[in-house]
Amino acid sequence: MILSIQYLYWLAGIILAITAIMTFADRQHPKRWTTGVFWALFSLVFLVGDLLPPAWVGVGVLVMAVIAGTGGVGLGKHGELPAEKRQASALRLKNKLFIPALAIPLVTVIGSVVVKDLHIGGLPLLDPKNTTFVSLGVGCLVSLALACWLTRDTPVQSMRESRRLTEALGWAMVLPQMLAMLGLLFNDAGVGKAVAHLTTAYINMDFRFVAVTVYVVGMALFTIIMGNGFAAFPVMTGGVGVPILVGQYDANPAVMAAIGMFSGYCGTLMTPMAANFNIVPAALLNLPDKNSVIKAQIPTALSLLAVNIMLLYILM
Repeated sequence: MILSIQYLYWLAGIILAITAIMTFADRQHPKRWTTGVFWALFSLVFLVGDLLPPAWVGVGVLVMAVIAGTGGVGLGKHGELPAEKRQASALRLKNKLFIPALAIPLVTVIGSVVVKDLHIGGLPLLDPKNTTFVSLGVGCLVSLALACWLTRDTPVQSMRESRRLTEALGWAMVLPQMLAMLGLLFNDAGVGKAVAHLTTAYINMDFRFVAVTVYVVGMALFTIIMGNGFAAFPVMTGGVGVPILVGQYDANPAVMAAIGMFSGYCGTLMTPMAANFNIVPAALLNLPDKNSVIKAQIPTALSLLAVNIMLLYILM
């Protein structure tokens, strides 16, 4: 294996470490020490998290939570180009600006579909267990190279922009990892078994369509509560998906899992708990209603949820 997902973890850790260093060096930053410590701790998880005792990582997470909870993660002062220069650059590039963005999904699809079986020296080029994620990482690097080429700028400027966006997202950037772990904690605590008991005790699961609806809608509802489909997945799959859909109705586990996660993503579109997706964009765009992104997405989410119910009922 040549390209492992571990390389992407290290790259993410390096970028976060650079962000922390730049924050520490920013004397105009109103909260440079607490903000820098926050991003430094986050970078350590990616860089050496698997080498540290779990208790140490847990302490680091608690420190990050305290910093974020007390308002210690702030936004620095970033020197941006004047508006007229940005406008001139946009007019020069026009629709070419979309090339780097479109390169990410294109490279991801090529890697996941075409390159996934490519071997060099008897070893797979891409991590076989994480082909899509590795392809996504490669796509981001290709996009960065294209952006530097189109804008005639340097990777150093990309680090400055990375820091600006990271600080704009703030503590919400950590939510996906935190909420995914919350799902595992819920599962270990027996929440999945409790869900299974409640659904079988109060809902008639003898009808296949009802069981499918409970699973799909439950994935969306738990995601709305937790803010992350990865957190809802072990709860609903352990409580309804595996024992009822697979065990009772012989559903295809791959189909059940895929559509289940997609249903969770429908919940992501409808919850402020997914702050990095729904609340932060509204803040970055200076929208008057902080929930305007969610309101715009609700019709799409509900439509997809109805389609998912029919798909899982037919395909499982």
